[in-house]
Amino acid sequence: MSTLLLITATPSSIHAWHALGLAQALKAKNVDFRVFFYQDAVAVANSLQWVPDDQRNLTVEWQKLSVRLPVCVSAALARGITDQENAQRHQIHTHNLAQGFELVGLGELADAVQSTERLIQF
Repeated sequence: MSTLLLITATPSSIHAWHALGLAQALKAKNVDFRVFFYQDAVAVANSLQWVPDDQRNLTVEWQKLSVRLPVCVSAALARGITDQENAQRHQIHTHNLAQGFELVGLGELADAVQSTERLIQF
């Protein structure tokens, strides 16, 4: 059974951490799943966020999972997160998309919703 994890919760929310925990469990059991970061959840892809040494870094934990990490491009740009290509296109002086994350359009979310058997939103 394929599962789509639609993550909309801000990275400081416990729901964002529950999404990571479920993704880790699904990967450990070799269950087919995809993730999509949307709305406030796109902040997890900001490489300029600072996390104190005594706290777990949600961005790093997602990167360790080694799965595809698509992020809604519109939501990201609206929150000051961009990759190099969009920074040049929109004349932004720098880019800050964390390594391993990928800016994509909402068409990808629509495709994922249509092709999945189960959708879980956090």
